[in-house]
Amino acid sequence: MTTKDTLSLVFAALADPTRRNILTRLSQRPATVGEVAEPFEISAPAISQHIKVLEQAGLIERTANAQWRTLTIRTEPLDEASAWVEKHRYEWNQRFDELEEHLKTMTTKEEQ
Repeated sequence: MTTKDTLSLVFAALADPTRRNILTRLSQRPATVGEVAEPFEISAPAISQHIKVLEQAGLIERTANAQWRTLTIRTEPLDEASAWVEKHRYEWNQRFDELEEHLKTMTTKEEQ
């Protein structure tokens, strides 16, 4: 999968508040699916679907230990998304700075 495709999956996964809350929960410590589902007032199949989306984006991994299935956050995809945002933020800020300078120049010319 290309970086762009991976980023698309990550940003799509992060677009949902329930999934962001699941990641926040897992950032504190690994948890079972039941523990992750506990605070949400949605069905077990809905939680499973959210977990599946997070897994497909590479944001969490599921490990089996006897009968327990533990979910753990993976930060590498978040690091990649953060790097993408920072790179583009720098470019966007540069463009805004250039636009600001251009507008100042135009205003100065109009005043003369």
